[in-house]
Amino acid sequence: MKIIIVGDGMVGDTLIRYISGEGHHVTVIDPVPARINRVVNQYDVQGVVGNGAGHDVLQEAGVSDTDLLIAVTGSDELNMVCCMLAEKLGASRSIARVRNPEYFRERGFVRDYMGIDFVVNPEYEAANEITRLVRFPAALKMEAFAKGRVDMAEIHVDSGHPLIGQKLATLQQTYGVSVLVCAVLRGEDVFIPGGDFVLCEGDIISITASHRELSRFFGRLGLMDKPVRDVMIMGGGRCAFYLAEQLLSLGMGVRIVESDEVRARELSELLPQAAIILGDCSDSELLEEEGIAKADACIALTENDEKNSIVSLYARSHGVERVIARIDSDSLVKTMAGLGVDCIISPRRVCTTGVLRYLRGLENSKKIQSKLRRAGKSAELSGSVGDGDRTFGIVSLYKLCNDRAEAVEFNVDETFRALGVPLMSPDFKLKKNTLIAQVVRRNTVIQPHGSTTLEVGDSVIIVTTSGELTELNDILE
Repeated sequence: MKIIIVGDGMVGDTLIRYISGEGHHVTVIDPVPARINRVVNQYDVQGVVGNGAGHDVLQEAGVSDTDLLIAVTGSDELNMVCCMLAEKLGASRSIARVRNPEYFRERGFVRDYMGIDFVVNPEYEAANEITRLVRFPAALKMEAFAKGRVDMAEIHVDSGHPLIGQKLATLQQTYGVSVLVCAVLRGEDVFIPGGDFVLCEGDIISITASHRELSRFFGRLGLMDKPVRDVMIMGGGRCAFYLAEQLLSLGMGVRIVESDEVRARELSELLPQAAIILGDCSDSELLEEEGIAKADACIALTENDEKNSIVSLYARSHGVERVIARIDSDSLVKTMAGLGVDCIISPRRVCTTGVLRYLRGLENSKKIQSKLRRAGKSAELSGSVGDGDRTFGIVSLYKLCNDRAEAVEFNVDETFRALGVPLMSPDFKLKKNTLIAQVVRRNTVIQPHGSTTLEVGDSVIIVTTSGELTELNDILE
């Protein structure tokens, strides 16, 4: 597919790496020549120096026959203008990064009246993930599927963990819950495990189940004894605002440390139930005065990776049990994990996942239309295939095991080649290193077994290490 990416900042660079790596034809627009030179030399992409909202610049980038334009500059307004102009000039679809809460709340209007197909907000999505992590204090990462009916948690089997030596075939019998270990990262190796797999100390495992069953499982492991009630947030940016709104709605106490006086006043007005503390979160005396040691969770969300790292380590040294840090630097992520802060959030990676989900779905829709044309039929994209914040066949996409495996949620439709075929049947030929993790049918979560079938209308969650999935038929040999 032909894709234009406007903006080569941290988010743009991550998108360029992933999207070009999946074999798409990518053109990058940025006003800074040094950025374009670097990205052209580093990746297999083309570059155009200029303003992405400029008519001539977009024409030079080939906008008239572009499948998708993605605008991820630092300006919401510029991103929206880029998308509007691109679609007027012939681009098939567009994605805008929109972070301002006022604009984001009106994303329905942005889509319907400005012609922007998909709105992505990294800070809002990161706040969603942090909220899930706060509710499951033992998890390193959390993701929700099937409209919240299914959860996937990544946990570390550390020293003394009750799962050490556990054979997966006996997991449900041992704990009396319906859960599935769908991926294991052991050192540098990733496994899609079978029933004979035995867990070892040091494993990082991905577990999926219904929300209720996962809560029961964590409880029986003794990992949910102390619920989080008091949260300290370091930094009062957009992500902190979205997060505080969510935590307050759950009845948690929220304290935000913000160094900018004007922003602190804004937060006081926007979040009257939260305690806003004016000061530098790297000031140890301030943190001690404010009782950081009594907090159930500390979440470092400043714009500075190094400051977030230092504050996180300080909180950990004072006995805070749940520490989450916003860190975008890949090298620093590895360093912090080695120092005991392994629960790390990156808004740019969250943004990338959302865009990849949309892109894979767009590829899926093209395949569907191609099949219909070959069959002598015609079809226009509609709500049944995908529109707005819904995607084409792919509902959710989540990277796990250090990006070396994926969990993808599909809606099952009549184009699936193995409809009604039991999973254990020789006619259901699943690709190697691919697992059907969960099936949701009429709001009921089904953990698959040999006699399970996939039917039209089901939601199905697939875990794989075998490559990118763009449609459900990709899981079959």
